[in-house]
Parts: sequence; C-alpha cells; structure tokens
Amino acid sequence: MTCASCAARIEKKLNRMDGVEAAVNYATEKARVSFPAPGVSVQDLIATVERTGYTAHEPAPAVREAAPVAATEADELRPLRQRLVTAVLLAVPVIAMAMIPALQFDNWQWLSLTLAAPVVTYAGWPFHRAAWTNARHGAATMDTLVSVGTSAAFLWSVWALFFGTAGMTGMTHPFELTIGRSDGAGNIYLEAAAGVTAFILAGRYFEARSKRKAGAALKALLELGAKDVTVLRDGRERTVDTADLRVGDRFLVRPGEKIATDGTVVEGSSALDASMLTGESVPVEVGVGDPVTGATLNAGGRLVVEATRIGSDTQLARMAKLVEDAQNGKAAAQRLADRISAVFVPVVLLIALATLVSWLLITDDLTASFTAAVAVLIIACP
Repeated sequence: MTCASCAARIEKKLNRMDGVEAAVNYATEKARVSFPAPGVSVQDLIATVERTGYTAHEPAPAVREAAPVAATEADELRPLRQRLVTAVLLAVPVIAMAMIPALQFDNWQWLSLTLAAPVVTYAGWPFHRAAWTNARHGAATMDTLVSVGTSAAFLWSVWALFFGTAGMTGMTHPFELTIGRSDGAGNIYLEAAAGVTAFILAGRYFEARSKRKAGAALKALLELGAKDVTVLRDGRERTVDTADLRVGDRFLVRPGEKIATDGTVVEGSSALDASMLTGESVPVEVGVGDPVTGATLNAGGRLVVEATRIGSDTQLARMAKLVEDAQNGKAAAQRLADRISAVFVPVVLLIALATLVSWLLITDDLTASFTAAVAVLIIACP
C-alpha cells in the first residue's frame, strides 16, 4: 500500500465478502479480519486482496517475528532515500531559477529541463508505477494524482519548449503578485513538477520511517524473550531454539538466564526478576510447584521448569497481541481521513476534466484550457 486510499480500497473489498468484517491499518500494514462464516477461508481473503491489486499473506506467530529487523528496514528505506536525495539536489536549482528572475540567464529553461527530467522520471517512478498498477485495476489513489499532476506539468513544459515560445532565447519568468491571463505556450511548469515530486518524496520517506517505528514497542517486547533453551531429554542436556519447545518439556534455567516459556518449577528454588511483567523491581521467590512466566530473569539458583504454555499461548505473546491489536485500531479522525481519501482523487480528476471542457466551451482556446486543467491537477497534488 502506498497511501490511505489503498487501505480504504482493500477494506471496502474485504467488507463486501459475505460475513466478513475487516479493518485495514495503513501505518502497520495489517488487516484485522473477522469471518465467522464457514464458507470463507484465509486464502479467500488473500485472493480478494490480490484481485484488488495488492499482496497479502497470513501473519507468522508473534514469537517468530522477533528476528532482527534493522537491516531489513535499512534496505527498504535506502532506495527511497536515494530517490529523495536525487530529487532535492536537482529540484532546488530548478525552483530557484523559476522563482528568482536574476538567475534566469539566456536559455536557463533548457538547463531546467535537463535537471527536472531525472526528478520526474527516476525520482518520481514509485508514483508512476503505483498509478499504473491502480489504473489496471480501475482505481485512483493519491499516487494517481501525483503521477498525473507532475506528468502533465512536465509534458506541458516539454511541449511549450519545443513547439511553443518558451524555448526562445531570452525567455524569462517574471515573479509577480498580479493575476492576469497569459499565453500558456510561453510558460513552463518544470519547477512545479520537480518541486512537488521532491516534497512528496520527502513526506513519503518520513512516513516510511514512522511506519517502521510504529511497531517498535511490539518488537522491543518480543525481544525480551529467550532465544534458546537447555532442554533435558533422555537424561541429557540439549540446547535448542525456544520455538522447538513442546508442552511437557523440562528445561534448565541457570542463574542469569531468562525463563524460556511459561511453566511450573519442578526442581530447585530461586528468585525471579519479573519487572518486565509487573514493573516491580524486587525479585520474587519461587520454588517447586510455583508457576513461572517466560522472559522473566532467574536472579538466583538453578531451576528445572516444565513447560505448560508455548508459542502464542504464553503470557509474553498475549501481551504482544494486545499491543498489536491496539496498533491496528483506528481513531475516529483516521477513519474520517480514510473515507475522504477514497473519494478525493476521483473528484479532483473530474474537476480537472470539467475545467478543461468548460474553458474550451467558453474561450475556444485549447492552450488556455489545458493550462487551467493542469493547474487544477498540480494544486491538488500535495
């Protein structure tokens, strides 16, 4: 998903299925779905999402999502950061030349075209790709608006430079605060195309960083769990991954180690640091027959614990599920924004088309009509 409109579309499609109630959260990139009807399966839900033009998969168990993610996040953000840096470095001089008449030397407009072209094509490619994907599925999102607006401004400028009067030596853009009709063939909008692309890319980059941080509490919580455990099997000690534990397994917990999973002490006595669970810093004394919670720290003696709950049944996993459910919820303002974004883009496109047609009927001037329609698209982009 690339914007709130995407989440609203997926949610709408899922809710149209019989007996399905869905809430799609753009920030966490997750859908919470209730489907009590026996005729609906997870694969049916995934197929519906894919027919909408997106991808989906069933979430892995929470305890298995605690793998290191820093490298993955960096890889996801790197291409977006590269496009942003490219856009900013090239768009700033384009905007400066268009806005400051003193910088408009002879044929400055051709340098603007050279600088703006990579911004609109390379840096803005994610918007164009998403717009094309949505168009194939008969949808329009914020990416559609950005792609159409910047492309219209750029292509109009190319036309004005090669076939209009904007490419003539000595052409300038005066900076005036007056309103007046002008010949669109003598104007270029490269600063709008490059500037909008750079600004929205910056917003998209910081948005991506915020989305990654949205799950920081959940990931930090899951990191509290033990990664491996010493299991007692056939009278021998074996070190295995915590995910391989089974109910009824007996495992060893030495001083300074974390309890691998929820269980009952069958041998030994010790003091446990349960501050991650209760917030109480004073260790709790435990002995044979006492229940212990996974991820608490053994601060005293040697313990042998029999596992009673594993995986998603543990108290740590249930706490993580509560955090995740809280993140997947939506505030009233967010639901309102999602509903508005779902209709905003089609309405803007219709207004631009109406502007084009009305100006053609009133003025019979194709150049002025296209100028007005392009202005509507560009203004609506941010």
